[in-house]
Amino acid sequence: MSDLLRHLGAEIRRLREARGLTLRELSERSTVSLRFLSLLEKGEGNISVERLVQVGASLGTEASALFLACEKTLEARARPVGRMVALLGLRGAGKSTIGKRSAAQLGLPFVELDGQIVERAGMSLEAIFSLHGPEYYRRLELAVVEELLSKPRPAVIATGGSLVTHHQAFERLRGAAVTVFLKASADDHWNRVVAQGDVRPMANRTSAMQELQALLRARRALYERAHHTVNTTSLGLERSVDAVVRIANGA
Repeated sequence: MSDLLRHLGAEIRRLREARGLTLRELSERSTVSLRFLSLLEKGEGNISVERLVQVGASLGTEASALFLACEKTLEARARPVGRMVALLGLRGAGKSTIGKRSAAQLGLPFVELDGQIVERAGMSLEAIFSLHGPEYYRRLELAVVEELLSKPRPAVIATGGSLVTHHQAFERLRGAAVTVFLKASADDHWNRVVAQGDVRPMANRTSAMQELQALLRARRALYERAHHTVNTTSLGLERSVDAVVRIANGA
């Protein structure tokens, strides 16, 4: 499988999903067979220019734009990223979604800090806090940060929402990685968490939104100590990913 075909398939899948289309719907719009589109998105379909024009038109774009997007991705992957990129923000800022997509475009590993903490502790975050308390979590957090930064290979890291309140871990990360604050409105934080299927933020708590707004205000100055800020509310998903990729590449 060539890199060009793989990235072309990924770009077509991204556009299809962004427009809320199923493979079958795209097949009907473009008159390209469902089986071939499935292979194409996997990077296994050697598509003709004529067919690509049909698919592009059905996605509201042109074949040349699809190729240009692929070229940009390949160029970004070819450029070395010298340091780690750490994404900051409260839950619902988009750290996981934007982090995964940015890492894929950069050709870097994606690491969720809380996932590493859970793995090291051998228990869930809930169990860590209920059995051992926040100080134990902080010790694990710092140990994981130190371990990640000791490795020569760069990565895109999604940090925990409260990392900025852990002075030692935050300063260590700021000194060795490019930190990016993913800024979002309180409504966006709320809606994204709910969209993930988590209704705990508002369960039996009529003041939950006010508490979220207060937390954003309280941590704003800390988050803004990041090297860069990307406003995910104003930019949206795709442009936010582009912004993180540009930052990682030193643009």
